[in-house]
Amino acid sequence: MTELQPDADRLSAPDLPLLRLKPHEERRLQAGHLWIFSNEVDVATTPLTAFTPGQCVQVRCSRGRFLGYAYVNPQTLIAARLLGRDPAHPPGRPLLAHRLKVALSLRERLYSQPFYRLVFGESDLLPGLIVDRYGDTCVVQVGTAGMEAMKAEILDALERVVKPANVLWKNDSASRGLEGLASYVETAVGTVPEQVDIMEGGVTFRVPLAAGQKTGWFFDQRDNRAAVARLATGSRVLDIFSYAGSFGLQAARAGASGVLCVDSSSAALAAAEASAAASGLAVNTRKGDGFDTLAALAAEKERFDIVVIDPPAFIKRKKDHAKGLAAYRKLNQQAMRLVARDGFLVTCSCSYHLAAEELTDAVQRSARHLDRLAQVVEFRGQAPDHPVHPAIAETRYLKTLICRITGD
Repeated sequence: MTELQPDADRLSAPDLPLLRLKPHEERRLQAGHLWIFSNEVDVATTPLTAFTPGQCVQVRCSRGRFLGYAYVNPQTLIAARLLGRDPAHPPGRPLLAHRLKVALSLRERLYSQPFYRLVFGESDLLPGLIVDRYGDTCVVQVGTAGMEAMKAEILDALERVVKPANVLWKNDSASRGLEGLASYVETAVGTVPEQVDIMEGGVTFRVPLAAGQKTGWFFDQRDNRAAVARLATGSRVLDIFSYAGSFGLQAARAGASGVLCVDSSSAALAAAEASAAASGLAVNTRKGDGFDTLAALAAEKERFDIVVIDPPAFIKRKKDHAKGLAAYRKLNQQAMRLVARDGFLVTCSCSYHLAAEELTDAVQRSARHLDRLAQVVEFRGQAPDHPVHPAIAETRYLKTLICRITGD
């Protein structure tokens, strides 16, 4: 791999403003974390109000030792995020290109085709940046003021390393508001297609980009969809919160006897139907709220051999934990009512603030309430193009349990 070379045109450590930490507040950074919280900054000597959102700084401990380069947002609880620890390589195009090359080398070892999450924020040492790759099209999501300030450098690095024909800024996530950033979706390079085709599990998925959810496709569930498909032969499958039908269509391709995809979005269901048609598969769709549809199906005495529930995050912030946990418990109980004897419940959570043990407990509570037995067959997580940074627990967010449900 090409070594990162210093850039004579970029600022060196002495040229960047200083952010100094309070005594002993460098320990988490030394353990590998990338975040600096506002209460860790020595505001007496380096007041946060002196910085503009997105400004790059050099970070030093209370004794003056260099800790790394970061970008700052004085308006947020996470006041700074580390970009690099080598004083010879400050933030800029060369550093971003190097990070992209390292990220690309992993994905090219994992996948034979260029369809994957290319950059996963902190795990690829690019905090606040997400890049999904769809062949010659890249969808980029910027979540922080620091990355917003480096958009030109990000685009240049992408063009150097990946050479995409099309690049879409998909900057419409709610989290941008916390950073004081506006929401927008716009083309940066080329002509971004309305949809792209992805081959996964023998299915041709028609994936909407600009009009799709998040960055268009949920690559993080790739391996979990394959695991469910292995159970699907001859099974009747219910895919709740189906989006574009990723679980359901792969089950149909694997020989499911029937598939029902449920989502509240007409556009998502239209994408599922288009994908089914492109792959010669037969699936049914039903528009509706997940909770309401589960209740209606129970009233209709419906039963399924496999029920998949892959809801949006119910706990986006720590303060939402109690309400979100109650929602996960209710959802799992409703879903389990529809699982036929010796069938499977596949339950997912993308909420970092929901512990895996809490999701398991929600399954067990549901089983006891319904006088059934739940057996967890597999504990699963995110696909490897979403690598986990061992020092940053937040990068391990996806939980998927495959559970066999016995009894009535």
